[in-house]
Amino acid sequence: MSDDRMGLRTYLTPEEAKEFHKLFMSGFIGFTAVAVVAHFLVWNWRPWIS
Repeated sequence: MSDDRMGLRTYLTPEEAKEFHKLFMSGFIGFTAVAVVAHFLVWNWRPWIS
């Protein structure tokens, strides 16, 4: 009873793992972009280093 599930306790096929990784990375990049914009706006409002 062999299947192509990856790793210990992941229960993901390689295709599912690639899809999850793609969604995770797009969410991470979106979060990072929002954080960069927020920091830029706060820097313009009140610079914390003169």
